[in-house]
Amino acid sequence: MILPTKLKNFLATTLLILTLTFTALSAHPQMALADTTGNLETGAEVFNVNCAGCHINGGNIIRRGKNLKQKALKKFKMDSIANISDLVTNGKGVMPAYKDRLSEQQIVDVSAYVLSQAANDWK
Repeated sequence: MILPTKLKNFLATTLLILTLTFTALSAHPQMALADTTGNLETGAEVFNVNCAGCHINGGNIIRRGKNLKQKALKKFKMDSIANISDLVTNGKGVMPAYKDRLSEQQIVDVSAYVLSQAANDWK
């Protein structure tokens, strides 16, 4: 069966878009997780074991302004699961990277927990 040129171009373009999308998701797994909501119970456990030492009650014992309160998260564009997950995964400055200590799902869970607690003013 011979396809018309317009249909061939449409199919080729569609295939290219799909290929690029899957390639991007493979290269940046956190993008694939950005739509998940995370498990808050697991997130609380991960936070208490790994984060609370510096971020007790959403604060920051090392740098006061870099806390986990709603205002600071928005200011530093850390008000999404994807952005918090990226920070937890790769670290930044004195914040250590957790990619070798936590699974991707644990990182998503703790990111969702942080957002949830910030929305409730860490109560």
